[in-house]
Amino acid sequence: MTMNTKEHWESVYENKTPGEVSWTQEKPEISLKLIEDSQIAKTAKIIDIGGGDSKLVDFLLEKGYQNITVLDISAKALEKAKKRLGINAEKVQWIVSDVTSFEPTEIYDLWHDRAAFHFLTSTDQIKKYRAIVNKFVGGRLIIGTFSNLGPTKCSGLDISRYDENALTSVFEPHFIKIKCLTSDHITPFKTTQNFQFCSFKKLTQQIIQ
Repeated sequence: MTMNTKEHWESVYENKTPGEVSWTQEKPEISLKLIEDSQIAKTAKIIDIGGGDSKLVDFLLEKGYQNITVLDISAKALEKAKKRLGINAEKVQWIVSDVTSFEPTEIYDLWHDRAAFHFLTSTDQIKKYRAIVNKFVGGRLIIGTFSNLGPTKCSGLDISRYDENALTSVFEPHFIKIKCLTSDHITPFKTTQNFQFCSFKKLTQQIIQ
């Protein structure tokens, strides 16, 4: 992603309310279910990539998860989330970064990404993302993208669509597929976007070799 991309997202979050952007979910049911299915500890290190002002963090805190990080390219998006959470925002680590240039300082037990990965449209971007995940995810990886039946653009930007096989192949051989499913997301405008979700588990280095 370029600086122009950052400017794009800063403008979106500065000028639009949650009801004016397609990705808004009142409750991220699929993400929460996949996270709970992973059976990670409440103290596990969780990171939400492209979290923006998503309410996923609200529900994770409510469920007792204690070690949550939210990353987004837009500082304005994270400020909105912090304002909404109030004092609970102090329980969360907030990182402003383009995910492809993100330099983690710890290994995450669970990496969640709904609708950020599909904005990476070049081979180089996808390679950078995969390299970060391979190195800094020690447990579960949950990815949600537009499916092959979903839109070809979002917020005026091109995206990459995936089916189960394509998404799985991106993260092999370091991750093994646990579960994949498709789901219709109803936008605030009452349009339908079809998503492909997959949950993966990190393989040990010994198995990979």
